[in-house]
Amino acid sequence: MNTPSALSSEGRQIRPDDPSTTVDNAEILPETGGRHLVSVVVPVFNEEQCLPELLRRLNELATKMSTVVDFEFIFVNDGSSDNSFKAIKERAAKNPAIKAINFSRNFGHQIAATAGIDAASGDYIAIIDGDLQDPPELIEDMYHMAIGRADVVYGKRRQRSGESWFKKVTASAFYRIFENMSETPIPLDTGDFRLMSRRVANVLSGMREKNRFLRGMVPWIGFHSVPLMYDRDERFAGSTKYPLRKMIGLATNAITSFSARPLLLVVRLGITILGLGAIAGLALLYLKLFTDTVVPGITSILIAILVFNGLQILIIGVVGTYVARVFDEIKDRPLYVVEETINF
Repeated sequence: MNTPSALSSEGRQIRPDDPSTTVDNAEILPETGGRHLVSVVVPVFNEEQCLPELLRRLNELATKMSTVVDFEFIFVNDGSSDNSFKAIKERAAKNPAIKAINFSRNFGHQIAATAGIDAASGDYIAIIDGDLQDPPELIEDMYHMAIGRADVVYGKRRQRSGESWFKKVTASAFYRIFENMSETPIPLDTGDFRLMSRRVANVLSGMREKNRFLRGMVPWIGFHSVPLMYDRDERFAGSTKYPLRKMIGLATNAITSFSARPLLLVVRLGITILGLGAIAGLALLYLKLFTDTVVPGITSILIAILVFNGLQILIIGVVGTYVARVFDEIKDRPLYVVEETINF
């Protein structure tokens, strides 16, 4: 089993196994026996209202597939302030297949999903959110699509029920902008809901970058991937855990982690402005020396100063964003800190 890359409650640093060992065949066979183990990773942040229904449906999934595979369910409590972890502990006490990782504080959804992948011991690993927008029953379809044919099966959304038009429009625009900016193509209209083979999970556990965008990191690894088309449901209960602020943060992580094109755009913008300034300067010099035309001064000068100062601040901000991410990486802190684990 891969152990979480973190600092335990005793301050002991834990690293994942070396991910360099991979296999050549597309079908990942279990180490013992003829049955696969499927690990289902569930990041949890204040999902107390959704957990009973989620656990019920996951239990039904395990019962339905019990003749084919074994399951482990890894819940990663990302610093919830409600009774989410208490509910998980109570169910884990009755079912050893339910495992839990409790963070010392909130580290974010992408980090929580990473911790679950690090800890998973399955031949296949599925990632699903705790809000039941992605139906757990589809994990069965993903598993059968993956056997012998694909290393990654990702959920591709046909419809997104219960989401505002603003979120739908901005999400659609982001994926298409990202596709044009990044050298790593990611499937349009997808999330983190997917199933991956052990060799993909091993490589992913070895990628320890701090500002994570899993739905871009998995395609970067490569291997054969296939989509599973589905209609996304409304959130079962509670409110979204991805407000506009977090959506912007995730988009920023995605672009700065997978593309240097914003820096190139800044350079081109600077060259363009420099060229326009040179042309304007020559024109004004010509008018001053060779004509009697008087160029109005103060208003145009103030407007030009304000515009160019704004552009300078924007350029510094873009460069500073990349520098900040370099700073995060060189500090080499663990991705997360584990306070407690259950059933590992």
